[in-house]
Amino acid sequence: MVHRFLAAAVILLASLTAHAQDPAASPAISYTRDIQPILTEKCVACHACNDAACQLNLGSAEGATRGASKVPVYQGDRSTAVTPTRIFYDASGPEAWRRKGFYSVLDAQGSQAALMARMLELGHDNPLPPNSKLPDNIVLGLNRTNMCPMPGEFDAYAAAHKHEGMPLAVTGLTDAQYATVKRWIAAGAPVDQQAIQASPKEAAQIAEWEALLNRPGSTEALVARWLYEHLFLAHIYFTGGEPGHFFQWVRSRTPSGQPIDLIATRRPDDDPGSVFYYRLMAVQGVIVHKTHITYPMGPAKLARVKQLFYSGDWHATALPGYGPRHRANPFETFQAIPAVARYQFMLDNAEYFVRTFIRGPVCRGQIATDVIRDHFWALFQEPARDRYVTDAAYRAKATPLLEMPGQDDNVGSILSLWLAYRDKRNAYEDLRRDAYADMPPPSWATLWAGNDNALLTIFRHFDSASVNKGLIGDVPTTMWLFDYPLLERTYYQLAVNFDVYGNVAHQAQTRLYFDLIRNGAEINFLRLMPADKRGKLLDSWYQNSGKVKMWLDYQKIDTSTPSGMQLNEHDPKRDFGLKLIQRAGTLNASPDPINRCTGAYCSRTGISEEFKNVEQSLSRLVSRPAAGLKVIDRLPEATMLRIPGKSGRMVYSLLRNRAHTNVAFLLGEAYRYVPGLDSLTLWPGVLSSYPNFMFNVPADQVPAFVDALEQSRDQASFDKIVERWGVRRTNPQFWDFFHDLSTYIQETEPQEAGVLDMNRYENL
Repeated sequence: MVHRFLAAAVILLASLTAHAQDPAASPAISYTRDIQPILTEKCVACHACNDAACQLNLGSAEGATRGASKVPVYQGDRSTAVTPTRIFYDASGPEAWRRKGFYSVLDAQGSQAALMARMLELGHDNPLPPNSKLPDNIVLGLNRTNMCPMPGEFDAYAAAHKHEGMPLAVTGLTDAQYATVKRWIAAGAPVDQQAIQASPKEAAQIAEWEALLNRPGSTEALVARWLYEHLFLAHIYFTGGEPGHFFQWVRSRTPSGQPIDLIATRRPDDDPGSVFYYRLMAVQGVIVHKTHITYPMGPAKLARVKQLFYSGDWHATALPGYGPRHRANPFETFQAIPAVARYQFMLDNAEYFVRTFIRGPVCRGQIATDVIRDHFWALFQEPARDRYVTDAAYRAKATPLLEMPGQDDNVGSILSLWLAYRDKRNAYEDLRRDAYADMPPPSWATLWAGNDNALLTIFRHFDSASVNKGLIGDVPTTMWLFDYPLLERTYYQLAVNFDVYGNVAHQAQTRLYFDLIRNGAEINFLRLMPADKRGKLLDSWYQNSGKVKMWLDYQKIDTSTPSGMQLNEHDPKRDFGLKLIQRAGTLNASPDPINRCTGAYCSRTGISEEFKNVEQSLSRLVSRPAAGLKVIDRLPEATMLRIPGKSGRMVYSLLRNRAHTNVAFLLGEAYRYVPGLDSLTLWPGVLSSYPNFMFNVPADQVPAFVDALEQSRDQASFDKIVERWGVRRTNPQFWDFFHDLSTYIQETEPQEAGVLDMNRYENL
């Protein structure tokens, strides 16, 4: 019996050994199980969304098989608009994408390996020294020109760019990851698509929402169109839904219950061209933070929508068409819907709407963000105090003046179009100024205080921006006050009607109007200030060349009608900010003792003693001008601090707020810097989709880190700080630290989590 057992064991062992030695018998590689996790860890941080290098989107099998293109999405100086190439929207499958000019990175070319394999090989065979500064000839960020070599051009690229294989200028794949991806590509790069499906709880809620938006009748259709145009960018999640499941509103040729047949128009307010239905489609692929603008839905939200839009005694007698006129003026297009319902819906989730135009496609690149300050607070006007909402006669006069540019992209007409729309906007400002002069003086009751969306903080990080609930940081240089006409215009101009694939005429008109929007929000806020102080405040915001812009494009402000606010006459803006903080209570989602420390203790409550000491030390860096903290000159816009300690680890954002004489122009920002007035804001959490650098500082070394920053006076001393605590792109632990930022978001705000972008990670 024993002999038979031993003989069987020998035969089995021989069989297993032979199987292990036979490459053909190795288990098949699964794209979903084995490859996508590697791409998510090492590639998606640069290859996702519209600004993916060479449009190579590696967040899904669809993107990997789509391949690359030499045509950039973001090209503000092109004279002719290009065809949209939105993944999951404008084509499906490799052959359809080939017809749109994309070339494969996975197919072997004769005797040559696939382009992806060769790019990875170039990176794997030419590693950079660990944690070293990159050579100066490797250009990064938005200044990099993506060469996008096709397979036949690779040899020339590799000869000229030895250290620019993939992943680009960063710690590469591990040997095991590299071997896995090579074996997958050599096997023909098979993919297994596993589309996200709604859970039963999600499906039930989707059915309710789709039934609501597809009700028959003119009134119902008009409301549905307005809701769709306001939610098309949202990553929607449901009450009781599955973690990581998000959905987007689309228009489909097929009704609920059937597979979605997507109608892919350039804009959400373009003519769909056929009978259509509003549908909720699951968001596919890896979630990336920069496009992840979340919006909650559930029974309470459904009841709220029904209350706002379906309970009043109003009816739409006809449906508006589609086209340039209706895109240019949504106030006219949707005038049948009560203005109070439209405005209140936007206020309920104001953070979402502000994120769509601050974090959305328009705000990629310095030109798009040049016309906003680096740090400001946003407030909203109470609907009952909004003249456009409450006064039908005023609304009728204002509506024709609220048209927005960008519908006509004739390059030769940029100037004449701009002047026409500027004049309409200025006529509206005159009308508004005179109408509000007849109203009771503005007071605290002027400000909407409905929920914690009422107070928002916006940070601009040179060529990107972020939005968060609450009043973060010291009292800023400026504040914005949105009323309904301003909030709706900003949303339509920068989210609904902005065409990232458009030409220079469209994009220039859009961004020039954004300048007027900022000015309008500032003017609204100024009305809260004492009448005799408004001119001085405005002058401080528009110094030097800003005076020219005030003369050319802006209307005169009201400097005579009194305010109902009781503010310190020596510094009314700061006094307002401090009183706003005191009055905010639970509306302020971001109490901030670190940046606004008024006593001996400059840390948050509810954290360990260890991290209270960390925050106490870090608070020495904030709310100080660069003239007194020289190291600010060498810090990028968005630095992340990872602080491991005995009681866990924390992540902080250290944001540089650049000071300007004015932000009234799209170009020439460098000439308007006032670097001596730059300051820092520190906040627990990740306040940028695009980290510029990271320091890993153990909690017990934070005092030494702060001391070193305070004492740094030159590049050599700053380099020592980077050498000791900095996480350079070549750090062997770079990816562990970088993705820990996303993990921290997952732990603290799970619905907001997504892979961060490292295209702006700097070479310090």
